[in-house]
Amino acid sequence: MLKIGEIRELIRLLDDTSLAEIRIETEDMKLLLKKPDIPAVAPQAAVPAMPAASPQPAVPAPAEPAAAPTAAPSAPAAAPAPELAEDEANIHIIKSPMVGTFYRAPAPDAPPYVEVGTKVTEKTVVCIVEAMKLMNEIEAEVSGEVVAVLAENGQLVEYGQPLFKIKRA
Repeated sequence: MLKIGEIRELIRLLDDTSLAEIRIETEDMKLLLKKPDIPAVAPQAAVPAMPAASPQPAVPAPAEPAAAPTAAPSAPAAAPAPELAEDEANIHIIKSPMVGTFYRAPAPDAPPYVEVGTKVTEKTVVCIVEAMKLMNEIEAEVSGEVVAVLAENGQLVEYGQPLFKIKRA
């Protein structure tokens, strides 16, 4: 029988590779882990932003030669994008390893495990995900600083749903 830590490790393996699924079958258990089709959602979010930007330069261009100055500000706007990409490359997203209820604190009257700005290590507990009446402590997985809490206390979360953003140290 697999322990919860071993299952978490298999989930991490699935997340960190191009594998679509992991299937393990023994005499006394069957386990199937599949990646959700999350990447299909991100391009849809980016697509509306592009058409919204395209009609704006197209409208002034036919009216007068002001299209050249409009193109100039878009070039500097493109320059910060690599910086954002570098910042995003330094961000680790902690995802829910299971479907369950997200709790920021060990008890209703206790302070949250972490807040934005909290320094964490790989073993720092950042939250609990309750699944089938089991309280599963979720660890930070990396050393760094919490920069965002992406789920609300008591919220139902899905497998793979982002919970925290950690800026690597």
